[in-house]
Amino acid sequence: MLGTMRKYTYPDLGERVLLNMINGRSCSIKLLSDDFYIDDIVISSEGWQELIHDLPIGVNLLAVSKGHPASSIRTLVRYGQINFGESRVQEALPKIEELSDSVSLHWHFIGRLQTNKVRAVVRSFDFIHSIDSSPLAERVSRISVEERRCPKVFFQVKFREDSNKCGFEPRQIREHIFSLRKLPNLDIMGLMAIPPIGLSKKERIDLFYQCRDLAKELDLLNCSMGMSRDWRDAVNAGATWVRLGSALFGARL
Repeated sequence: MLGTMRKYTYPDLGERVLLNMINGRSCSIKLLSDDFYIDDIVISSEGWQELIHDLPIGVNLLAVSKGHPASSIRTLVRYGQINFGESRVQEALPKIEELSDSVSLHWHFIGRLQTNKVRAVVRSFDFIHSIDSSPLAERVSRISVEERRCPKVFFQVKFREDSNKCGFEPRQIREHIFSLRKLPNLDIMGLMAIPPIGLSKKERIDLFYQCRDLAKELDLLNCSMGMSRDWRDAVNAGATWVRLGSALFGARL
């Protein structure tokens, strides 16, 4: 829980800084482009090790670092975390550059991919979890050929009506999977799913099982599903990638 915040102005830095006491110690919160970044994390090295131990063999932890600074990512890197997820290109690229000395890191793009951002994402990210249509897949393939890159990709599937999310309908991915597999320079990993807000626990679990069943039907090995509040349910249903943000970094302000 966040404690009392105090605001200070540092003219030499040209930025506002909030100091917040958490568990008796201070951490900086920098306000950049109207977004708060907490320069701290909520999980200890021991906690991270326990979390990794709890994950079954074959399940990968993706640390969702969007909204958090490179310094917090570097702390998790020291723990041993190597996979990080970002959803905004403008925010991610400076962090990727700052952490380029950590050569073992894998960067995952997990946000909605706009067509005008495809080249930047292909150049800088190893994984793309949000291919939500055949035209987008074709564009990513074409640019990947031009850039001599081969990103690992997940097809985002929408199993429930959700005006806030894009994605293939199950029927569409069944119809298009053959042509999608023929696209060059795409390493197809599997399916990605995000339950709509407002589903009950049972409904979310049902959705996770639907995603796993569809992946098996299409002979795809991976499912990217499950977040901080429901990752255990997703793992039980067959997730191979879970995306955890607040469980590692705390809440974004």
